[in-house]
Amino acid sequence: MLHKTDIFMEDLRWIAEAELPWEKLQGCSILVTGATGLIGMTAVHALLCAGRARSLDLHVLALVRNREKATGIFGEEIGTPEFEILEGTMEELPPLPEKIDYWIHAACPTASAFMTEHPVEVIRTSIEGTIHLLEAARERETKGFVFLSSMEAFGEVNSEMLLDEQTLGKIDLSRTRSCYPESKRMCEMLCTSYAKEYGVRAASIRLAQTFGPGVDYNDRRVFAMMTRNAINGEDIVLATKGTSRHPYLYTAQAVTAILTVLLSGEPGETYNAANPSTYCSIFEMGEMVAQEVAGGKISVRVDEKGDASKYPAPSCLNMDISKIQKLGWKPEHDLVWMYKRLEEYMRQSK
Repeated sequence: MLHKTDIFMEDLRWIAEAELPWEKLQGCSILVTGATGLIGMTAVHALLCAGRARSLDLHVLALVRNREKATGIFGEEIGTPEFEILEGTMEELPPLPEKIDYWIHAACPTASAFMTEHPVEVIRTSIEGTIHLLEAARERETKGFVFLSSMEAFGEVNSEMLLDEQTLGKIDLSRTRSCYPESKRMCEMLCTSYAKEYGVRAASIRLAQTFGPGVDYNDRRVFAMMTRNAINGEDIVLATKGTSRHPYLYTAQAVTAILTVLLSGEPGETYNAANPSTYCSIFEMGEMVAQEVAGGKISVRVDEKGDASKYPAPSCLNMDISKIQKLGWKPEHDLVWMYKRLEEYMRQSK
């Protein structure tokens, strides 16, 4: 269940006040897939907030697998004229309205354990779902379509070089966990292909790992684990050496990046979105949380007894964001600020 704390509402208002070409959404209908996920649900709430604040007459459609879960997240919006829940899967889309002007495709499994245990399902959800959605967009007067890719699409990179959207590393296809990055690459290619062959206004955004208010207190991802340990005064225990280095992105800023590409991006293009000031190793990030968030009362240690194949292969992903910056987007704040916002939210929602 989403806890709409003061800090979460602050983020929604910040997104609604962002300098974006909001006028393009006037009187439009926008579909968000994966609407119960962290980024999807933040985008839905932010669009509803902006639509009302700016009198956009915007209609938001949330495509979800689980209506009960969606009710816990969007309960107060159900029954309002601006909002509608569509229940279905990416493999079997429900009937869609004839009028959908914009599409934000955020649906994808994100749990590493699920990726290693159900790689076929990850591939089918990603590939089949993206094809189904692009076909639906192709049949309509689509003004914009953005696919949410991941920094994992870069694969394994073993240098600190800046990575533009065309500079990719290898993906080890012998690891079942690779189903996720390989699928993301293919979905980017599908967007490019539908743009070039059929004229669908589809683009992709390659997001750094994203976190912020809205993260469930019991979330198992590393940023939630570290924050929870800081709150509880428990040591941070990493299942790997934590040598991978990459940047991060605050949830609200990820949403403004997504809207920037949706409204101003070029069809067929992919755009990196990250905050370069947050670039560090996972171990270094743990040390920062231990010192800055937990006040030096906890430490970081490594316990590699588990199955390392559940996690991405070690890599350096120093993402170049100059391309999306040319569209007018820029990140703000550092990693300490991001974690303190997350800590405050998790304390309020606990």
